[in-house]
Amino acid sequence: MKTTWLKTVAAVAAGALTSQAMAAGFAINEQSVSGMGTSFAGRSSAGEDATTVFGNPAAMSRLKREEISVGAAAIYAKTDIKNASSTGAFGPVSGSNDGDMVPFTAIPMGYWVKPLDEKVTFGLGVYVPFGLITDYEGGFQGRYHGDYSEVRVITIQPTLSYRFNDKLSVGFGTTINRIDGKLESAVASPIGAADSRVKIKGDDVAAGFNVGVLYEFTPSTRVGLTYHSKVKYELEGSTRISGSDPVLGGMLNAYGKYDASLDLTTPEVVDFSITHELNDRWTIYAGSAFTRWSRLDEIRVNNEGVSPIAASQGFGSIAEEQNWHDTWSHAIGASYKLSPQLTLRAGIAVDQSPTNNQNRSPRIPSGDRKAFSLGLGWAVTPDMSVDLAYSYLKEEDTDINLPAENTSPSYVATYENSAHGFGAQLNYRF
Repeated sequence: MKTTWLKTVAAVAAGALTSQAMAAGFAINEQSVSGMGTSFAGRSSAGEDATTVFGNPAAMSRLKREEISVGAAAIYAKTDIKNASSTGAFGPVSGSNDGDMVPFTAIPMGYWVKPLDEKVTFGLGVYVPFGLITDYEGGFQGRYHGDYSEVRVITIQPTLSYRFNDKLSVGFGTTINRIDGKLESAVASPIGAADSRVKIKGDDVAAGFNVGVLYEFTPSTRVGLTYHSKVKYELEGSTRISGSDPVLGGMLNAYGKYDASLDLTTPEVVDFSITHELNDRWTIYAGSAFTRWSRLDEIRVNNEGVSPIAASQGFGSIAEEQNWHDTWSHAIGASYKLSPQLTLRAGIAVDQSPTNNQNRSPRIPSGDRKAFSLGLGWAVTPDMSVDLAYSYLKEEDTDINLPAENTSPSYVATYENSAHGFGAQLNYRF
């Protein structure tokens, strides 16, 4: 019981970093639909519309007119669960493994850029850097390790850029980030009674920053470097345990609602890319990003109001090892101007997963992945343009192998994950 509760509470933090979107398993990439068309290659060096507020704030200096970009990306994910089994204290545990636990999800974004003079540009962005929704069916065989998760981070970023000369620009933006979520799982009975339930809610607001540098070697070749800072959260919320188990509810007196808190740091990301215009029609992009996921080594949760006997069983302060590792992602892409009004885009990307086979759970069943993208930019008028994009993502088969601990049953399964992404973005220049 203690182990199952621990894993569920710890998932507030782990779930906050998880995504079934098109990024490296834990962060959302969909802050730009124009960038989505090239698999986000050149994200810190392109500077082609207002979405560069996120991609590289220094590249706002390339925009000579006031501009807004608004859009959304929709994700359709598919999961097949194979070779699943679960064993508890009383033998095999029954349950279903339907998969496809990620509902059709939309990710919004919006940006505004305004040049203040020839050197200074102001920008404002609203976007979603992290998010997760997984909803397994009732009676899911792995329900003791998590069967419902809904977590999101929404960021507001005011930004300034400064152009020193025709070659060098810098940018800085403060990020205001709100995290909130809800997670649930089942708790197995030590005497074979009906399952109990754990429901957790938590939220916090914290600050960070993004800083970028853009260097233009020539009018057709430029490189960008962007640093997205770590963000430290102190989540406050509640944990509710309910059910009819006489041991958990009676002997241990664990049923009830408790104040819960935990500290969580989302990792810093360093993004480097290059953009080169081969001629009037062809542009190529390449980029790499480093994410310091090794910060997530352990998650520790403190609960207030726990009864003395429950506290003696470890429910007052609990911890779970994550042991994630740092990751790299790489992408290349190209765009072709078919006409003055129509631009075609394509890109491929590879992303590493920070999880490991020992600690991976049904809430975070992701592995290394590859993505292929197509995009289209249409200049409707000299002042208005539309971007459309499609991405297909395929992960390597991923194993979950969680052993039985105390009364918590084991869960073993192989996940086959893939996803389709669709994006639309409107840009308007004043």
